[in-house]
Amino acid sequence: MSDEVSHPRRGWLWLGLFWLVASLSFGGSAFTLAMLGPPASAPAVAELVEAGPVAVSETPPPAAPAPRGVPDNLTRFLDPALVEFTAMGAMPRIGPDGRMPMRAYARPFDRQDTRPRVALILGGIGLRASLSEEAIRTLPPAIALAFTPYAVNPAPLIEAARDRGFETLLALPMEPTGFPMNDPGHRALLTGLAAGENAQRLDWLLARFPGHVGAVGALTSMRGERFAALAEPFAQMQLALNARGLLYFDARPGAPNPERAWGLTVDVVVDEPHTRGEMDQRLAQLERLARERGGALGYLGEATPVSLARLSEWFGGLQARGMVLVPVTALMRRPEVAAR
Repeated sequence: MSDEVSHPRRGWLWLGLFWLVASLSFGGSAFTLAMLGPPASAPAVAELVEAGPVAVSETPPPAAPAPRGVPDNLTRFLDPALVEFTAMGAMPRIGPDGRMPMRAYARPFDRQDTRPRVALILGGIGLRASLSEEAIRTLPPAIALAFTPYAVNPAPLIEAARDRGFETLLALPMEPTGFPMNDPGHRALLTGLAAGENAQRLDWLLARFPGHVGAVGALTSMRGERFAALAEPFAQMQLALNARGLLYFDARPGAPNPERAWGLTVDVVVDEPHTRGEMDQRLAQLERLARERGGALGYLGEATPVSLARLSEWFGGLQARGMVLVPVTALMRRPEVAAR
């Protein structure tokens, strides 16, 4: 009996000892917390209630999409003050200090040189990569290269051209003679479109890449005759280029010089028809005009094996004939009518 009575007593004794230790431990912890105070970064309960629950995301928020800008390999050629970032992309603009792309990206030229001046624009750059690369590699960098806005990957070509010092132009697709059989592309400026639609298309074209000194109104052999025949749309296009500090070259020989933009009308289309003999005759005509007027501008619609071979041979003897090849910016003229 004594053992049966002693077991319950021992159980109550152990239970009492447990609660004594627990009380002392809790009291010590509370005393310690009271002495230390709450952590400095812990907000008060009232602050948590006012702020509401804090949402915790298991994944970081998606990064904001990068603005449409300029390929990294082309930024070194650009003046940041002359670039405007828009929904269409990177657009050329006149800088806050009045500097214009037509001058900032112009190739240096000794204007004291009194020899007759010849300038050339070669179009179709970017249509066929291999021939475009050959043109950039082999032709004198004093000529201007007109890049098609529809080129699939023009950035490496533009980089190579600017590394060699070429002036570059944007080839403007405009409604030509024979449209729609002669189709200048899905972003062309057309006579049947409203002014606002043509303005949006022009913005898209200008945003392909900045760094051009201007534009030429031709896409290869299509020279925008029907669009240029409408006075108001044609004037508005020139005014838009002028407002962004860009030159405009009209590829229709015999047409008046641009009235609302800095620039010039070409004197000779060298590669129509595209045969060796005809090209030689037209290059000789270009030289005669340069001697008579002091300067002349030629246009070739596209880089081909024949045109590249003829140009290389012609350039080789130009200096011996008393002529000088100049960049197109060396021939630029003020608008015939003050831009407004």
